Amino acid sequence: MKKLLTAIMACGVIFPAMADDHDYRLIWSDEFDVDGAPAAHWNYENGFVRNHEDQWYQPENAEVKDGCLVITARLEDRPNPMHEPGSRDWRRQRERIKYTSSCLTTSESFNYRYGRLEVRARIPVTGGAWPAIWTLGNKFSWPANGELDLMEFYRTKEGEPIILANACWLGDNNRDAWDSVRVPFSHFLGKDPMWASKFHVWMMDWDPEMIRMYVDGELLNEIPLSQAKHGGGDSHDVNPFSNDLKGFGDYILLNLALGGDNGGKIDDSQFPLRYEIDYVRVYQKLN
Repeated sequence: MKKLLTAIMACGVIFPAMADDHDYRLIWSDEFDVDGAPAAHWNYENGFVRNHEDQWYQPENAEVKDGCLVITARLEDRPNPMHEPGSRDWRRQRERIKYTSSCLTTSESFNYRYGRLEVRARIPVTGGAWPAIWTLGNKFSWPANGELDLMEFYRTKEGEPIILANACWLGDNNRDAWDSVRVPFSHFLGKDPMWASKFHVWMMDWDPEMIRMYVDGELLNEIPLSQAKHGGGDSHDVNPFSNDLKGFGDYILLNLALGGDNGGKIDDSQFPLRYEIDYVRVYQKLN
């Protein structure tokens, strides 16, 4: 629980360290109570990583301050140390770094199978912002490892802002298959015109039959695990969300991407952008 007045002022009301459902117990959390660098159980992606995104990931853009993890996206202009003239790799084609941000993961310290993931956060919603809360399986390559997107925000190619709740796995055609819900941002603004300025609680309940994703108690997506038929192994018959392979679990990712394949046109006038996370908690049922 947060104890500092500064944390209360910055991040709003205090939430207890137990889920409302008393059948759950807390197995892992970060309350972001100590200012400075994020705790050692977080590791970082580096450089240009995926989806032709415009940001260069680096640890320096993540800090804990006033009771929150703050990921800051910044305008920068410096040479790309990975640049190779004539390369076919988009990461190496770029001559310069124009934006920096951070992606934190628990890939080296924590993964879980089944339970409740709960994250309280305030997201940037300006043009080009692509904040996310998601998990990836720790075995096999994508999409065979499975991807769960508890939260994504970005603007469509038509410029419409949306919030997404998704699952992805290896489909029958040996390509990525998706169960995706896209909720117009206007839906949330209709309920609260000040929605974008506030913190919200994203929650994912995951059991052997179903994955359910919520924001502020509103169900966004409900995914039967039976539809994810494939996901790794020699015969591609391992379900990434319900298999019993020893050591298989999902790790957590928190990131602020920019532009790229989905993020839309970046509005430079709004920088720096702040993505603030009050806490991350994982619960599992007592039985």
